[in-house]
Amino acid sequence: MNGLHLIADIYRCRSSAGLLTERAELEALCVEGCRNAGLTPLGAYFYQFLDEQGDAAGVTGTVVLAESHLAIHTWPETGDVTLDVYVCNFSRDNSGRARQVFAAVIDALGPEEIVSHEVVRGRLEQGVTS
Repeated sequence: MNGLHLIADIYRCRSSAGLLTERAELEALCVEGCRNAGLTPLGAYFYQFLDEQGDAAGVTGTVVLAESHLAIHTWPETGDVTLDVYVCNFSRDNSGRARQVFAAVIDALGPEEIVSHEVVRGRLEQGVTS
């Protein structure tokens, strides 16, 4: 189960409002970003939140990958987004592909600030326990 988990809190995005509020636009960015990075989307589920007037508000979504997943959540009222990309590296090293889609989504959002982390998942050495 060795893999790489990329996590970002993305603040004050300057992208088009649609990326933060429109399910179809955000889903297309994420699914195509995964494909363009050489990952294999198996399915996607994106949910469109509506405000009190029935207008598009935030979006939450996941792309299930053969290699694992991408998850994204938007808060258009503050321009903030959380993004997770997790890939397993069992049959091949997908780390570069994960970094590529992670960067592509962040670039499209145009944030003023990013706080991100890389977490290596799984056992790195034989016999390591915790």
